[in-house]
Formats: sequence, C-alpha cells, structure tokens
Amino acid sequence: MRKDIILSGVGGQGILTIATIIGEAATTAGINLKQAEVHGMSQRGGDVQSNLRLSDEKIYSDLIAQGEADMIISMEPMEALRYLPYLREEGWVITSANPYKNISDYPEEERLMRALEDIPHVVKLEIEDVAKEHNMPKCANVILLGMAAKYIEILSPQQLRESIGRVFAAKGSKVVEMNQKAFDIGLNAVKNG
Repeated sequence: MRKDIILSGVGGQGILTIATIIGEAATTAGINLKQAEVHGMSQRGGDVQSNLRLSDEKIYSDLIAQGEADMIISMEPMEALRYLPYLREEGWVITSANPYKNISDYPEEERLMRALEDIPHVVKLEIEDVAKEHNMPKCANVILLGMAAKYIEILSPQQLRESIGRVFAAKGSKVVEMNQKAFDIGLNAVKNG
C-alpha cells in the first residue's frame, strides 16, 4: 500500500507538527517514509507545504508528481485549492474551512467555499472555531489530523493517536491528553459528519 499526502497551510499553523506525528507513526509501524518540505516565508505567514510519502515498498522520490497525491491535508482553504493539480482524480481534500486572510487580494470567502464544494471528495470543518470552543486554540492542527485519520489508511487512527502521545511526551501529560482529545474531536467529526 502507498499513500502520498500533501500537507499545506500558512506559517505557524502547525503543518510540520502534523507531518511529525504521521512520520513518527509510520517509523514506529515500520512503514517506509520520504518527506520534502517547503517553507515559503513561513515566519511571515507565507505558504508552508510538505510532501509526505508512505509505503510498504521502497520509495524512490520524496516529491509527489502532479496528479499523484492521494490526499491534501490543509490548514487553510485557499492553500488546499493551490495544490489541487497534484491531487489524483479519486483523492481526498481534508481542510479547514476557516480562511487565514493574510493577503490583500484574498478571494471572496463564498467563492472559495463553492470551489471547495466542487471537489468530488472533500471534508471541511471550521477547525479553529472548534478548537476555541473546546478551549484548545493551539490544537486546531491536531483536530485536522483527526479528520484525516480514516483516509490515511496505511496507518490506523489508533497508531496516529499513539504517535501524538510520543511526539508530545516531553511537554507533559496534560499537553498529550489535550492533543489526543483534539485528535478524537476531529476523528468523531468525520465519523458523525
């Protein structure tokens, strides 16, 4: 089995933390992994993107070709649309529906949501709003990972949840519990949605 995932967002949203959690879970499970990251002015709210390739067979390249991504996981709806040329026909887009308007010519929100709804396989949720409702505003990225968990397939939701525990262990049990709860919120939002 193989899974090619594009992670995208804006600097500071936690895209690379999602990559770390997935990567740690894959390494622990003995799954081959290649990752390439692009940090475009990430400290100033610029584009951050990561190619994450997982496979039970040897992987030769860390870059995903156009039309080959199985999934786009995006912290920002416009960034999800930016990488659509890389998505395979039956691929999934898992995205936040909360825009991060950091440019003056940001598209009209209604038009952006219509464009997302035109994608055959899309899951979207206002993850930042959900994170704030649960008093965990810094966990929106982990809520998004929970939303994507059942579509990753090469790793189980339980493997990803356990990886959260290992990745955040040094920050203490309260941080681990909060992030695992955030993951469960995202996972259940998709199961129930």
